Amino acid sequence: MKNFKTLLLGLFAASIFTACNTDDITSETPPLVTNSETAEDALELEAKSKGFFQSLRALKEAKILLSSIKQDGGTPYNVFNPALRFTSDQNVFLPSVLGIDYRIDRSEVPAGPTARFPMFKGLETLPDGSKRESYYVITEASDKFMAKKLGVIFAPRMAASIGSGGEQRGYFTRRGRLVFEGSVDFSPKRSLVPGPTSDDGLLFGFPPAEVNPGAIADANWSSYVVLPSGVVINAQPVANSTGIHDRIPNPNGNGPQQEDDLNNPNFAPDQASVVMQLLDGWQNGKPYYFHIVTDTSDPGPATIELGVFAPRLAQLPTFGLFPGGSMLPFSPTANGRTTDTDGFGVQGLNSASLSDRQVQDPTNTFPIDPRDTRYAPMWDAHITEFTVAESERPILKSFEQINDLLADGTLIPFRGNANPSPLANSLSDLLTATGAIINCPVITQPSESVIGTQIGSPRNN
Repeated sequence: MKNFKTLLLGLFAASIFTACNTDDITSETPPLVTNSETAEDALELEAKSKGFFQSLRALKEAKILLSSIKQDGGTPYNVFNPALRFTSDQNVFLPSVLGIDYRIDRSEVPAGPTARFPMFKGLETLPDGSKRESYYVITEASDKFMAKKLGVIFAPRMAASIGSGGEQRGYFTRRGRLVFEGSVDFSPKRSLVPGPTSDDGLLFGFPPAEVNPGAIADANWSSYVVLPSGVVINAQPVANSTGIHDRIPNPNGNGPQQEDDLNNPNFAPDQASVVMQLLDGWQNGKPYYFHIVTDTSDPGPATIELGVFAPRLAQLPTFGLFPGGSMLPFSPTANGRTTDTDGFGVQGLNSASLSDRQVQDPTNTFPIDPRDTRYAPMWDAHITEFTVAESERPILKSFEQINDLLADGTLIPFRGNANPSPLANSLSDLLTATGAIINCPVITQPSESVIGTQIGSPRNN
């Protein structure tokens, strides 16, 4: 009898231990998947069957990260039972996103379109070696299994950053927090003085006469983070005790007094979520190429696009090369039109530099979307420059159009680009690299019918 009671107690204790280590089951779970552990098992079994041992280690790291979301009051992504399912018209690339506000009328929503992301808590390493709590979002992973488990974009070319000096290493504490080598100071106040008109009258506003980024990373910080498994994630900083990212809109406005307000409701540590502004762009002739901007290698774009100036990114390989290296070319224009004459809006680094508080996005031109495995979230700027009067400047909507206008002389590579001649770039043999990198993961490219709607939970509770 005593042995029987001992056995019962043992089974009872085991059941409690299992219950405490298994994610909650919801009524919406598909019948063939009983809980998130089963989902994990399916991914692990697949990775094991294919001999992908790095992926097995990465899946364990993904589990640690997702557990931290739950610990912080959020809902961890479940690949087999996601909180949101998206339509083809919504065309969302980041499955783990918690909600998107597709309203673009700034008279209705001053911040413009926004998205709400799962937010992770980690630790930065300060220059004196001490640690500070920090918050970040993850949008890409270089391992396909980890990307699927986390609900982020699979970007294998990020792995080319390893060993370049442009990446940083991360490790996990015993409590499951990711520790970074570097740190970010969000306390500076951003400001920009537009540049004068050039002697030939073609350039105005850009390049700026003076830039002061609103956040500055130390020499050890990079958002390309190599985990102990060897997988690279794009972990982008959004807040710490010094303030918050300038792309987290404040409902009370976007003036200097609202910057770095840790009480901003769009920054919600107790819900493990953050709301960030989406920037628009053009890709393959289509608008609404919505992306976020987090950090850049140059103080100019960091100021213009409200990002973190992170100088270490400049060491990533390799400016001007594609598909080699860890970056992807895109094309801003230095002197797009500043007046909307045909309903397609304005465009250009000049328009952004001249706008009040830099609220006008440059609406840059991009070559491919994240479903292409050549995609990478670090964009290698290839700035163009119009040689014609502003009234004759079209909106640049695709790389094909840019190449045609470069061929006929309507466009030239920006005179400030670092490379004097094009490099081995399969997207264009006429563009030259500027020497600036912007980290801007693409979130969604919806159809026209989706604009003006909202999906999921685009605001914190």
